[in-house]
Amino acid sequence: MEEDTDNSMEHLHRKLDEILRLIKAKNRLNGEHLYDNQDLCIMLKLSKRSLQRLRSFGILPYLQIGQKTFYLESDVMKYIQDQIDNKKTLGDDDKEQL
Repeated sequence: MEEDTDNSMEHLHRKLDEILRLIKAKNRLNGEHLYDNQDLCIMLKLSKRSLQRLRSFGILPYLQIGQKTFYLESDVMKYIQDQIDNKKTLGDDDKEQL
């Protein structure tokens, strides 16, 4: 029984590795571009911890495949647009409080 479980886990691990390899090769999922943590840290000029905070607060949706975290381009663009809209709606007094 334990051997069957080990074989199943090994098979699942191989499949996840294969999926991750394919995604990394094309950086696409259902035709949409995927970004990983490093991509977003560079693109948004954020630290890894700041990116983690955005995920934890539910501000930036993400996908996890194996141990790797990915972000859909549409979610990233929505986050950026929300940030732009938020800055446009803040008055000068509000900006000072931030």
